[in-house]
Amino acid sequence: MSSKTDADYSLPKRKSLMTRKNAPYLFLTPMIILFSVFMIYPVIKSLILSFQDFTDGQYIFCGIQNYVTMFKDPIFWKSLKNTFIYLAVQVPVMVVLSLVLGVMVEQAFLKFRSGFRMSIFLPSVTALVAYAIVFKLLFNTDFGLVNHALRALGFTGVDWLNTVWGARMAIIIGITWRWTGYNTIIMIAGLKNIPLELYESADIDGANAFQKFFYITIPMVKSIILFVSITSTIGTLQLFDESFILTGGGPDNATITIGHYLYNTGFSYYKFGYAAAISYALVVIIGILSIIQFRMSKGGED
Repeated sequence: MSSKTDADYSLPKRKSLMTRKNAPYLFLTPMIILFSVFMIYPVIKSLILSFQDFTDGQYIFCGIQNYVTMFKDPIFWKSLKNTFIYLAVQVPVMVVLSLVLGVMVEQAFLKFRSGFRMSIFLPSVTALVAYAIVFKLLFNTDFGLVNHALRALGFTGVDWLNTVWGARMAIIIGITWRWTGYNTIIMIAGLKNIPLELYESADIDGANAFQKFFYITIPMVKSIILFVSITSTIGTLQLFDESFILTGGGPDNATITIGHYLYNTGFSYYKFGYAAAISYALVVIIGILSIIQFRMSKGGED
């Protein structure tokens, strides 16, 4: 007759959820919940909102009326035109400047390179509102430092912030000053990955600095140039602070950006449904431009 111990009658062990297979999902669950609450839900909610109109204290479904209104809205098209002007002028200038500055800072003979890198990068960590206010003072018609310098050189002062192209140029200069350093650091990271042997071989072949720049440097950092171009394009299309603080969108909406108009529509006129429709139009524009840039880069590589 066999005798059974207490161990034979012990309860079966509960299976733990924390297994090697489940661990990644358990660790990701809090992040997925937060992402869903703060990212996915607002996106879905704003998409629904773009098909609604706020009337008599409640949201009423209006179909595609907000999108129809947008296509007929002259201020929307003006803001889009202004944004593309900034994009067409500022992004190419900033990409070229950041590449040239990156190459200059990485020259072996240059001393205190860390100091130069820091001074170039500092504008990008300046508070947006603070730097916009400083530039508003710099471009002031009567006592601004820019006009003071022009008059000292014998030129006539420019009414920067009250003329169409003067205000646009002030915004373009401000954006370029702030973000060139940020993109320069990205360019430097790409330049450091270029094998030195390529430049040494070029020196043996008698190549000058310009030939090395155009035939070695640019092809080797093409992917970095694409990345900087795309991020700069997205950033410029979302431009708001400079238009809002420097010029207020004036004169006569000549400098208003699509981001600024979106803000005015939602928080000044309380047309949240229409503002949501504008935001989705902006998303589509950014997507199309990004695809075009990727295609152009791929075609160049082929």
